[in-house]
Amino acid sequence: MGKISTFACAALLAAGAGALAVGAAQASEGEGGCGNAPKAQWMSQDAAKAKGETMGYEVRRVKVEKGCYELYTKDKAGKRAELLMNPVSGKIVGADGDD
Repeated sequence: MGKISTFACAALLAAGAGALAVGAAQASEGEGGCGNAPKAQWMSQDAAKAKGETMGYEVRRVKVEKGCYELYTKDKAGKRAELLMNPVSGKIVGADGDD
């Protein structure tokens, strides 16, 4: 076996550190990507509804489910969809029934 260059070692260490950082970020978001932020940091349900509507959904109902907002919606084609939204960022993190 030959020597590993200093540059190769540094690249491997950087790649490993990057993978650890990504894993830590994903773990901090918790189940479904909604995290565990205090409710004081959450957007209001009205704001979540408005965010869903700007994404092109007709939002019929918003409720809290497993630390996420669950939006009961219809898409542009009229098909029903249940979306899971991060209550702090407003990012859609899944749909009910996704595995």
